[in-house]
Amino acid sequence: MQVSDFEYDLPPELIAQQPLADRAASRLLHVQANCEPLHISRSAHCHEDDSQTDDSPRNATPWQDLHFRDFPALLRPTDLVVFNNTRVFPARLYGRRAGLKSQPLSARNPAAREFLQGRIEVLLTRQLQREPNEWECLVRPGRKIGVGENLFFGEHNELHAEVIARGTFGERHIRFAPTGNFFKSLEELGHVPLPPYIDREDSPADRDRYQTVYASESGSVAAPTAGLHFTREILAQMRARGIETAEITLHVGLGTFQPVRCERVEEHRLHTEPYSISVEAAEKINRARRQSRRIVAVGTTTVRTLEYAARQGAGEILAAAGEADLFIYPGFQFQVVQALLTNFHLPQSTLLMLVCALGGKQNILRAYEHAVAQRYRFYSYGDCMFVE
Repeated sequence: MQVSDFEYDLPPELIAQQPLADRAASRLLHVQANCEPLHISRSAHCHEDDSQTDDSPRNATPWQDLHFRDFPALLRPTDLVVFNNTRVFPARLYGRRAGLKSQPLSARNPAAREFLQGRIEVLLTRQLQREPNEWECLVRPGRKIGVGENLFFGEHNELHAEVIARGTFGERHIRFAPTGNFFKSLEELGHVPLPPYIDREDSPADRDRYQTVYASESGSVAAPTAGLHFTREILAQMRARGIETAEITLHVGLGTFQPVRCERVEEHRLHTEPYSISVEAAEKINRARRQSRRIVAVGTTTVRTLEYAARQGAGEILAAAGEADLFIYPGFQFQVVQALLTNFHLPQSTLLMLVCALGGKQNILRAYEHAVAQRYRFYSYGDCMFVE
């Protein structure tokens, strides 16, 4: 299977740069997984149009244009809806480097001053050890930051780190010098790690808006964006309908957003990401499966966690914590998830491949074409789709 098979055209202006003021005001594309589109309609269920005569051509479409406020009504009273409760931390740091391997500053080398004082960017992706305080991270400019380099953050060098190793995927391992309260300093100095396709600096408002309302377990460098549409009111509507919910945790890191650099899908390998499933969540999920109730995942990270856990437990969801690296693409046999709420994803990304695995590649790519034609907003701060 070729990575290029998951390409689609997206006008840049459809990439959402700001969140909507009202989380639940986003649009929702309702996609039926088991229909083949015969004609694109602005708003139609996957069913035959009753207004047509027997002699008229059949109009069947696998999608319907809605708004996220309609989502609770799309759920069945017996559904179990599973959320990823990870919380984004201010993982992006801007600082400077010591320039240990740079040429000395001199009259013959005036560029060295800028080279030494130039801003560097560090995106912390995962804590490797608490004592000593070591992290996996991405660095920019990467080619100038080698092993042994010293990095300083804050006006008064509140944080100081040393690059101690290079990783398999181009990341670095760094070790922070002891400090009074590392995470307090990180909250003060760090920035919201908005994805690179949001072409602006983060703002104070992003600290709240780039976070789900139910986020509780800190550890992600990117939001599980399908959850950004939920409000307290929407969750209350679901409870009022008697819809059961459960929470698991997968901390979003390199595995979620690393690009696919090979030509064949099967050759790609995901970076691991930490996950945990509580006893309560495992019991809810296993009970729903025994009762043949539908399990609805909020976000691709939830899908990967549940399907990975099912394989680790020989079909049973076990209360556990570990590292997940499951890569889902068309042909995958789902054991747990039957429906998915998700945002629109980048072309040729592992996230798009996962959605295609659940909803059918041709069907999902045609739904994306429809979303582009109808001017949906794409990516993290954009609109969403419900695939069932």
